Amino acid sequence: MSEFLDTAIEAARKAEGIISKHFDTGVSVETKPDNSPVTVADREAERIIKEIVLGRFPDHGFLGEETGENREKSEYTWIVDPIDGTKNYVRGIPLFGTLIALMKNEEVVIGVVNMPVLKELSYAERGNGAFHNGERIHVSGVSSLNDAYVGFGGVKKFQRKGMTKQLLSLADEARSDKGFGDCWSYTLIARGKLDALVDVTIKIWDVAAPSIIIEEAGGMITDLTGKAIGRDTTSVIATNGFLHEAVLAYFNS
Repeated sequence: MSEFLDTAIEAARKAEGIISKHFDTGVSVETKPDNSPVTVADREAERIIKEIVLGRFPDHGFLGEETGENREKSEYTWIVDPIDGTKNYVRGIPLFGTLIALMKNEEVVIGVVNMPVLKELSYAERGNGAFHNGERIHVSGVSSLNDAYVGFGGVKKFQRKGMTKQLLSLADEARSDKGFGDCWSYTLIARGKLDALVDVTIKIWDVAAPSIIIEEAGGMITDLTGKAIGRDTTSVIATNGFLHEAVLAYFNS
């Protein structure tokens, strides 16, 4: 395990303490200008992550959902979502997690997803495989949509993008459709529990960490047009690889 990955896991574990404390006692919720929720737990967790990674690597950049970006020209940039699934978090639903990624230039090289309540830690480093609670993981071998379990983000997002018809057509073709959303769905792709996942509205901090975990588990992840994940990514299709072209076709026909 490299010093980069060790630092990311350490930071995720430190954030877990803060997140769990507030989850047990409850938090008040504020609304950000984009109408998304934020809590003191989001801000405190991002603060401790930032302190740890920049304390270890002071010349690196940092892009966080809550604090924005510094050192935009750095070769390395840490990309962080302290609580992915804040809406779940504030309602006591355990499907939320901390996402920490490290990007070298335009390539994600480290990814960590930590689910505090579920006690699930998934991580990957470029070229070294993907792991879940210390065990090597792989995507599924499902090669037909008729046999596939397909996940998706919020239905409202598809409606706002004018893609409800495409989503329903894909769900109708699949063996089963699951609306888990957020970071847990991505780890399920990497573990072979889901076979495909579509979300039409995301930010880079939502997907940077899961993207490398999926790729190192043998899967594929792009935006809805098939473009590689990057800072400007706003949509995502993640699959076991076998189904990628078939799922892309639903949104590009």
